[in-house]
Amino acid sequence: MLGTLWTDFITGFQFFTRIPVVSQTEWSLESFGRSVKMLPFIGAIIGLLLGGGAYLLQHYAGAPAHVLAVTLIVAEIIITGGLHCDGFMDTADGIFSGRPKERMLEIMKDSRVGAFGAMAFALLILTKYSFYLDIDPALLPFACFAMAIGGKMGLVVAVTSFPYARPEGLGKMFFQHHDRHALLIAAVLAALLLAPFGVRALGGGAAACIAAVIVGRYVNARLDGLTGDVYGAVNEVAQLAVLLVFCVK
Repeated sequence: MLGTLWTDFITGFQFFTRIPVVSQTEWSLESFGRSVKMLPFIGAIIGLLLGGGAYLLQHYAGAPAHVLAVTLIVAEIIITGGLHCDGFMDTADGIFSGRPKERMLEIMKDSRVGAFGAMAFALLILTKYSFYLDIDPALLPFACFAMAIGGKMGLVVAVTSFPYARPEGLGKMFFQHHDRHALLIAAVLAALLLAPFGVRALGGGAAACIAAVIVGRYVNARLDGLTGDVYGAVNEVAQLAVLLVFCVK
């Protein structure tokens, strides 16, 4: 049991980050699917790195707020390899193209970034930068921690609550093989991780789930399902929802 959980965690962690943990040469689709319930914990590790980095830069380097904001944005992209940003851009290119469903899916599969994707990414970075500047500096490390958990919790909601739009695809292994109770397990895990940081952190987690449902329903109405790219977009929007909660005075 513990061995399976560890394997599932490592599978998910090495897919969603660029942090080398162990040399894993064998992968199974089932392990990818089972890792869905571990996503809040994976987010917590990313959040610890970002929040810990923010605390150190604040208290030991005296970094100005704008430098800190840029550093956090760059650090997150480095840690995750920009995986979700890529999905966010591809989703924007497809969904806002105004084309039929089949053409939207083709556009999203194209490795090139179009005008909608570039504009959406610029707005994403600008919004995240603005939120970082507006959050109370004393709360920023906690906001980073909650943001990473909330983003991954939003991803769990997307995987478990909506159908998959393609007959095949990288994201389908998460949809097809996730545990029956993955959403419940992930929600409990996220709540346990966020609860020590108070009502604001828990509110951010709830806001992330609401944002995931809104984005999921919007895209599902146009594609009759979600894709791996949409999972990445949901993660990014859910993170913004958490940061917005921390911006409220």
